[in-house]
Amino acid sequence: MASTRPEPTIAILIPCCNEAVTVERVVADFRKHLPLAAIHVYDNNSTDGTATLAAAAGALVRHERRQGKGHVVRRMFADIEADIYLIVDGDATYDAASAPALVATLRQGPFDLVNGARIGSHIAAYRPGHRFGNWLLTALVTKIFGAASRDMLSGYKAMSRRFVKSFPALSTGFEIETELLVHALDLSLPIAEIDTPYKERPAGSRSKLRTVRDGMRILRLVTRLVKEERPFLFFSLLAAILVVLSLAIATPVVVDFIHTGLVPRLPSAVLATGLMLSAIIAFFSGMILDTVTRGRQELKRLHYLSHAPVW
Repeated sequence: MASTRPEPTIAILIPCCNEAVTVERVVADFRKHLPLAAIHVYDNNSTDGTATLAAAAGALVRHERRQGKGHVVRRMFADIEADIYLIVDGDATYDAASAPALVATLRQGPFDLVNGARIGSHIAAYRPGHRFGNWLLTALVTKIFGAASRDMLSGYKAMSRRFVKSFPALSTGFEIETELLVHALDLSLPIAEIDTPYKERPAGSRSKLRTVRDGMRILRLVTRLVKEERPFLFFSLLAAILVVLSLAIATPVVVDFIHTGLVPRLPSAVLATGLMLSAIIAFFSGMILDTVTRGRQELKRLHYLSHAPVW
């Protein structure tokens, strides 16, 4: 008996800030390749008429006044109802022809997240500094949270409703891509990745990404996520550093005491003792917070399971 279950609804999410040069093309390209999808453009304080052009191209346009891609994504995930979400930047660098493959892979898996790994054919499209930073941060996240992606910072992803509605979205800027991946890894959700062409920005279009500034923000996010999602690892490393410092300071004091029976370096002895006590506190804090984190993960998992799958 053939299934009468309706086809899942698809929402294409396009966060934009001053993308007047490209937004009409992006809307038209994605409408061509996913004609039944609803295309949502969220304008983030553009001053070049991006919102007007997007609406003229047929997109559903809304506005987010708080500056930053993370704020826009948070608003999108809260406002928009769909079964499948496809998020893409509005700069015409991602390949709209790959959209059906992303959606098909998500459904066939079934997966909760499918990442579009960028394959850039031009140096200007994917600059060496960005490549290296992406590789370094992806390797760091892979080492800590597990293998999942070759291109963690890609802005082209397909996601299930379950994934989107259980995602807390705490980031404010471009580090949102890192948080998306870590959310999937933290809950052990099924994820996949496919290659997708990555093109150079058209003439007149400027990137808002700053390699050093945004790289540091992502690194800070990774540190915070390790502290919050892997607290035992974080505080154990902190305890180990404090123990090493304590022993380095205490060793001369102990040697003097053995040879003379005196403690001439009393401040050093007090500092070494304080560092060792701090190490013990850090270690047990990590153990306690690890239990708390497991409880948070269980709550997020239950919220994820509260949404029925659409496959």
